[in-house]
Amino acid sequence: MFITQKPEDIVIFQGEYSLAIVFLSIVIAFLASFTALSLNERIRKNGFFGRNFWLILASIAMGMGIWAMHFIGMSAFRLPVSMQYNLTATVLSVFPAVMASYLAFYISNRTNSTRWPQVIAGITMGIGIALMHYIGMSAMEMDIKYAYRPFLFILSIMIAILVSYVALYIFTSLQKFMGNFFVKLITSLLMGIAVASMHYTGMEAVVFYTEGEVFPAPSHEHHLNYRMLIVSVTLGIGVILGLSGLSSLLDRYVDFRLNHFDSLTGLPNRRQFEKMLSVSSPGSLAIIHIHGLEKWNRRYGYEVGDEVIKAVSEILIKMKPAFCILYRIEGNRFAVILESERDNETLKISMERIMAMMKKPLIINEKKLVIEMVCAVTSSEGNDRAELFANTMAVIQHSNTAFNHAVIEYDPKIHTLAFERNLIQDIDRAMQENELYVLYQPKVSSSTRIVSGVEALLRWKHSVHGVISPGIFIPILEENGKMHEVTDWLIDHVCQQIKSWKSRDLPIFKVAINIPGSYFTSPHLMETLKESVSKYEIHSKYLELEITETSVIDQIEDAIRAVGAFKEFGFTVALDDFGTGVSSLSYLKRLPISTMKIDKSFVDDVPQSEKDSAIMKAIISLGHSLKLKVVIEGVENEEQMKFLSSNSDNPIIQGYYYSKPLDARELVDWVNGFNELAV
Repeated sequence: MFITQKPEDIVIFQGEYSLAIVFLSIVIAFLASFTALSLNERIRKNGFFGRNFWLILASIAMGMGIWAMHFIGMSAFRLPVSMQYNLTATVLSVFPAVMASYLAFYISNRTNSTRWPQVIAGITMGIGIALMHYIGMSAMEMDIKYAYRPFLFILSIMIAILVSYVALYIFTSLQKFMGNFFVKLITSLLMGIAVASMHYTGMEAVVFYTEGEVFPAPSHEHHLNYRMLIVSVTLGIGVILGLSGLSSLLDRYVDFRLNHFDSLTGLPNRRQFEKMLSVSSPGSLAIIHIHGLEKWNRRYGYEVGDEVIKAVSEILIKMKPAFCILYRIEGNRFAVILESERDNETLKISMERIMAMMKKPLIINEKKLVIEMVCAVTSSEGNDRAELFANTMAVIQHSNTAFNHAVIEYDPKIHTLAFERNLIQDIDRAMQENELYVLYQPKVSSSTRIVSGVEALLRWKHSVHGVISPGIFIPILEENGKMHEVTDWLIDHVCQQIKSWKSRDLPIFKVAINIPGSYFTSPHLMETLKESVSKYEIHSKYLELEITETSVIDQIEDAIRAVGAFKEFGFTVALDDFGTGVSSLSYLKRLPISTMKIDKSFVDDVPQSEKDSAIMKAIISLGHSLKLKVVIEGVENEEQMKFLSSNSDNPIIQGYYYSKPLDARELVDWVNGFNELAV
């Protein structure tokens, strides 16, 4: 196996390299490394496919790249002899490379307090790569013999171990920068060159010879085999690249479907519905409310309830006007949006036909079920987009609305006043009976992947009206002077929750609470805050107060003094919805705030819109220049994340890209799962 000096009775054959194929082998190693890094990056993101899927796929891509680089590199080496490859040994040689790659990625995605696990993994991976190389060498079948120079043989293994350790070091140390295209590009190039250097050092260790003076007949037959091998391996790498790209696209598509479409009916969900309302001005809106769905769930089980929803959705899809868009906005509610005001009457007639059809019993699992429902219709005449939804819901939630398959048009004299009156009357009971509840949406530092805080979001599950959107009840409570009491309830609830996290030795996050502008400058707010942090024995640093520019602009001097007082006591203050007001720049420098939150409206069309992208860059730069923490709201997809990460050193992201709003228990579970992905 080894040769230390040249015996007198052997003839050594010298080969030569095709530089073009050598270059191709390095390119293959680079492409495989880039693909593996990209797949490794997907491990750390939430998606439909689990981390093990991406871990295995990244390992196969890297292992196949090492394997392909070896055999293409072998085809670059020309000897004037006939050469074949043993199929079994050729196939077996890929497994050490894949297993070694799996170990590298497994280690790189975990946090270790010492370097020893990486050293051990580096040795293991180096041996795996060397095994791949030398098993691949043993697959050669030719008319001459070969042996290895011991020094170069050992050197090639040492290079493999060193390269493996360096690769692991790159993965772990630069993991947070792998989202940057150029960092990933340079890292992939270094890894490709490193793998190639091990191979060609190993090839330099080989001595090809024949004993005596018997010379094998020159042959160029293997050149054809080499071409076929190059084509086969290149196609294999191409397939891996294609599969990784396809799987990534599939993951994004599945993630988009899960976040934007109802899984039961396949219809657009509430998120799409709200987005539609925010970007367009519909002509009319109809909401179909199914009453008593829980009755069927309790009697026959949730499977029957699901079948009811599916049956109703099929009827709505079939009978709705073609120019309308249908959404499932809640468990028992559908919405139909008409974009043009010219066809308002057509929408109403269609809804009446649907309601007439729904009077007939539905056959569900051989059971005849009469489903109670009502349809509320509102036109956009004289109403803005927010009022359109609120008014339609006021019809459904009105105490006199009967669920007898009627189509009821919104009447401001009847519905709005009664609905508002009911909410105002019920808010005290809601606070006492825990109809109000709090969800928490994480804020994540994108570079370090550390959860830097959460925002407390108020929700109301009414005993009669069901879940009421905060976009509906908060303006009503503010207009009627009830929001101050609700804010006190929210502060108390959040402080109690922070104490609960603290007592259970769970991670404690800074919690942001929205404060109404009219209440922000009130001395009572400071008293409430001091009383709550004292009552629950928590530090004031765990609370952040969010105010909007438009809410304090009329009392800016008082607001400046209030911010100073809150900061003195240890609270931080954030300016929410930055950019939506008219005097942000003139007052921003005067308000001693700690955080600037960029409104979702600036994120929606980034990076597709050049203007929005330029505005976003300018706002981020402004925030950093003022030494403010910049939080970006409403980030939903990877394209937005990549743009924001490339234009800010450490943007703090709040949005569905990382997580939807969660209750306290879900938040703890999510953080544990998120930390596992981050380590």
